[in-house]
Amino acid sequence: MSETRLERFRAEREALNETVMTYAGQGIKRFYHLDWQAYQPGALPVKTKELLGLVASLVLRCDDCVTYHLDRCLAEGVSDAELEEALNIGLVVGGSITIPHLRRALQTWDEARRTDE
Repeated sequence: MSETRLERFRAEREALNETVMTYAGQGIKRFYHLDWQAYQPGALPVKTKELLGLVASLVLRCDDCVTYHLDRCLAEGVSDAELEEALNIGLVVGGSITIPHLRRALQTWDEARRTDE
């Protein structure tokens, strides 16, 4: 079976992060930690935080970020219905310019869901 879009993304992200950390000074390391800390359990459940990250990423039209948050949403047990509602909010806020990113997001989600079965 060929490698999925999500598997390729995970491998590339890990390799690129290793390269970043080779050069990372205190500022970059602090930013990475700040990002990590924002998604830890708190007043909002992690699942909700990942959906928020997904919506923000869709509105900002960052495919890498969308893919990362889709991966995290899968890990947090987000349902198809929850995903669709979140992406709908992103579409309403971001407008039609987000549609290509929405298409890729749902293609990635669909592929990952079929692989999990």
